[in-house]
Amino acid sequence: MTTPLIGLTMGDPAGIGPEITVKALADPATRGRARTLLLADVGVVEQAVEVAGVDLTVRRVAGPEEVTDDPARIDVLDLATVGSVEFGQVAAAYGKAAVASIELACALARERRIDAIVTAPISKEAIRAAGSPFPGHTEMLAELFGVPGDRVVTAFVLDQLRIFFLTRHHSLRDLVDLLHTGLVLRGLRRVDELLVDLGIERPKIALAALNPHAGENGLLGSEEREILEPAVRAARDEGIDATGPVPADAVFYQARHGRYDGVLSLYHDQGHIAAKTLDFFGTVSCTLGLPVIRTSVDHGTAFDIAGRGVADASGQVAAIRVAAELVPTVRHG
Repeated sequence: MTTPLIGLTMGDPAGIGPEITVKALADPATRGRARTLLLADVGVVEQAVEVAGVDLTVRRVAGPEEVTDDPARIDVLDLATVGSVEFGQVAAAYGKAAVASIELACALARERRIDAIVTAPISKEAIRAAGSPFPGHTEMLAELFGVPGDRVVTAFVLDQLRIFFLTRHHSLRDLVDLLHTGLVLRGLRRVDELLVDLGIERPKIALAALNPHAGENGLLGSEEREILEPAVRAARDEGIDATGPVPADAVFYQARHGRYDGVLSLYHDQGHIAAKTLDFFGTVSCTLGLPVIRTSVDHGTAFDIAGRGVADASGQVAAIRVAAELVPTVRHG
């Protein structure tokens, strides 16, 4: 069986993305799992190889069809946008280059010339300076693939812990106003569908609570009784094995130890804190619901250490591994 071909985006060239990517490609743990095509400026990749101190040869290719599985070589589809960079700087040119890499990855995936996408960290400030209207990767990918935003779900995968997010980039002040029973029910339905796609029959899903002690029967907030509990009841009426709301200070521990197959987190930091505390570098972010698997590390550009050769690449190694493992779960329409 042919190993999957994964397209690797460059990320912000002034951050640690290129460095952790070339380090991951030099890591024996990635060899044999997939063939890889780096969508980046050759100059940026050569600079990253020097910074990382890895013994790999950079080779320009004209397209995915030229990619081999030679572990001593990095195959690069040259974007030729910025060349070498000044590390740690926010610049519109770097944001534009990062977006160009993502757009190319999506184009190749739409043509089914690559099997999965692994994205490196981008700077939201830089892509905004470049004119991008998107707050992050997920929203951009949904638009580029023409998938409705409510069909695309961010999930964290860390060993047996799977965390799904009902909402993404919203303030806590806005979150409470956004929550309603229909939104939560749709989230539970989507998580159930995605876990089945991942090969889990009759998945057990936990809904994280919003308030301390799951609201303590209304003493610490009414959202559990008025919004979350009705959504869980409705989901169970539809045959979904949903439980909750479960106090957020316990639910992730319980899921990690096998009580649940997935947790639906209500907001960004609720799930991020749990995953990053457990394993900051090993947490893999997956975007599910697209016509292709997309994974990434769950950390940012780390401008403060960019160019020093000290970035930890274990998250990128894990992102490539998870992408390769999930390729068979994608159902093409």
